[in-house]
Amino acid sequence: MNKIFYTVAALFLIVVATAQIEKRYILLRQLAPAKEDTNKVRLLLNIANAYESNNQDSSIFYLEKLKQLSQSLKFTRGLYLYYEHSAIVSFTKGNYDIAMQQSEEALSVARELNDSNLIINILANTGIVYQYTGQYDKQLEYSLQALALIEKRNHKEKLSSMYQNVANAYFNLNNYQQSVEYCMLSIKLYKETGNNSYTNRLYATLGQNFAMLKNTDSALYFYNKGLIESIKLEDNYAAASIYGYMANTYADRSDYKAMFKVAEKSLTLSKELQSRQILASSLYNMANASYFNGDNIAAKKYINDALGIAEKDSLKDELKNIYTVLSFIAARDGDFKASYQAKQKGDSIQQLLLNEQVIKSTTELEKKYELEKKNGQIILQQAQLEKTKILNVVLIGSVAILLIISILGYTSYQQKQKFQQQRISELETQQQLTATEAVLKGEEQERTRLAKDLHDGLGGMLSGIKYSFNTMKGNLIMTQENALAFERSMDMLDSSIKEMRRVAHNMMPEALVKFGLDTALKDFCNDINLTGVLRISYISINVENVMIDQTTAITVYRIVQELINNTIKHAGAANAIVQLTKSNDILSVTVEDDGKGFNKNLLNAAKGIGWSNIQNRVDFLKASLDVKTENGKGTSVLIELKL
Repeated sequence: MNKIFYTVAALFLIVVATAQIEKRYILLRQLAPAKEDTNKVRLLLNIANAYESNNQDSSIFYLEKLKQLSQSLKFTRGLYLYYEHSAIVSFTKGNYDIAMQQSEEALSVARELNDSNLIINILANTGIVYQYTGQYDKQLEYSLQALALIEKRNHKEKLSSMYQNVANAYFNLNNYQQSVEYCMLSIKLYKETGNNSYTNRLYATLGQNFAMLKNTDSALYFYNKGLIESIKLEDNYAAASIYGYMANTYADRSDYKAMFKVAEKSLTLSKELQSRQILASSLYNMANASYFNGDNIAAKKYINDALGIAEKDSLKDELKNIYTVLSFIAARDGDFKASYQAKQKGDSIQQLLLNEQVIKSTTELEKKYELEKKNGQIILQQAQLEKTKILNVVLIGSVAILLIISILGYTSYQQKQKFQQQRISELETQQQLTATEAVLKGEEQERTRLAKDLHDGLGGMLSGIKYSFNTMKGNLIMTQENALAFERSMDMLDSSIKEMRRVAHNMMPEALVKFGLDTALKDFCNDINLTGVLRISYISINVENVMIDQTTAITVYRIVQELINNTIKHAGAANAIVQLTKSNDILSVTVEDDGKGFNKNLLNAAKGIGWSNIQNRVDFLKASLDVKTENGKGTSVLIELKL
């Protein structure tokens, strides 16, 4: 039964990992064209979350970008998201002190925003960090604060998760029966509402409680449920921890073969994570399992690897356990001196941990006393200030009423003036757009007429002349020199016909009229590539079956044509990208090059007809235009219009 379960679990992990990679790929593709706004902040958060459980360094990288963008936008909620999720990543990596600092920063920002939901979330998360720093009374205090807020605001969707946090706190305080009761409350609410993002860890806590109550059957049952949920949630960190708990439970049952199997699975997952703390624990479990299975050589290897990590990172809890197992291994080998030394080191670390706890508790009491003392002084000062404020409010209120009456009268006058001016501006703008539309339509009609005249009129005449010359060639007797001159003339005639057709095609491409904008732009880019003056990559997304009216299509085509002509003439670029994308009802056109760029401010003073034509066409489409360029860094132009 266990073999089947673990095989299915392993296959499920492979499928889930593939899906996660695809999800990250999709998110990263959305990042490049994203605007510098709050939507990009949320996109960066989604990317960071996609890396959170399996590549914490990448998660941190995108969270730092999120922070920088939030600061530039003065987006306070974005800063909260940065601190909250950075704390989660630091916690996952085992950097608990850093996670504590980031959690406190997040709590400060949440209170500044006065958002009860955010305050509840970060109180709960801070309680979890206190758990991993060994301050279990603080863990329970923060968890109960969050629970009180949830119950006060009747946030039933959050109750399941909060009961789970309280259960964890009671477990750490060795109150296993109370912990089980809160776990059961959490499961009951989860089944009613479906709201709990960490059901895997809830089942793991239940398993730990039953393990401590010596009910190993129930412990393994809930560990297996937690493992299944961890795979569904792609939570490798939790899965590695649960395998470790199962190893201890199998040890209690003296089932050392099963203990070795789950310890091995814990180690495999731990190597994929970036938490040295959980890796040290997994190596310790493997050493312990190898020892109980009679393999002292393997036990030594695993315990020495665990010792190297624990000593380098000062992981005291892990060191205490490692030296205990090291003592057993040395004793089995008959090296009783090494066994005794390892036991002494383990006992010393145990005493050190107790001393640290005493010092921490004493420091907390001192801080509490100093805080209460300061609070008393602040209350006295506030009472005196309150009396002064009342007098000031009466005086200021009288003046304020007079000012408000004056301001309201003046504001009403200003609003009327502003409304009239706005109406005049709207009429002028509408008049300009109407004139622009007439000019552009007239221009396209004239282009179409000229293209038809060139192709059907002049083109037909030139083709007729070529046919006549070919007929004459067979009936004339010419000298060798005259024959060469005749052939050159024929070549020049061929070139003239090709050039005439090229000009006619540029004036009104047949592909644009017959097959639409996507095909016309693709042909245009291919034609430029054939000339060798510029290498263009054309990309179209979600536009295959999109119906775009001919006026809009022609206008967009002319804009791209003008932008590429500018690139060829002025940019000195070797490569360019033209991208046409439809998302919902928005059509986006992007033209980028790797040329020399220019000073964007010069656009406002540009006198050339090319940029003026582009701007007029963008205004005609009622589209937005965004130009990004720097000297030496190429140019990117983004145009967005509503279809």
